[in-house]
Amino acid sequence: MAKAITAVQVISAIFLIISVLFQQRGTGLGGVFGGSGASFRTKRGAERFLFTFTIVMALAFFSMTVLSLVLFA
Repeated sequence: MAKAITAVQVISAIFLIISVLFQQRGTGLGGVFGGSGASFRTKRGAERFLFTFTIVMALAFFSMTVLSLVLFA
């Protein structure tokens, strides 16, 4: 059981790292350096899927970490 939880935790961590690295770059600090910070847009298509996938992977990683702490600590 411990090996399965550890395997799921490692796999979710890898997918979480990959999904964060695939996020669009340079959009977070645009307003700090004089970019147009007043324009808002919605996420569509692959960007929305990647955003949702990142949240799901973060929740999976967090839940596996808490589960391993509760069961094996």
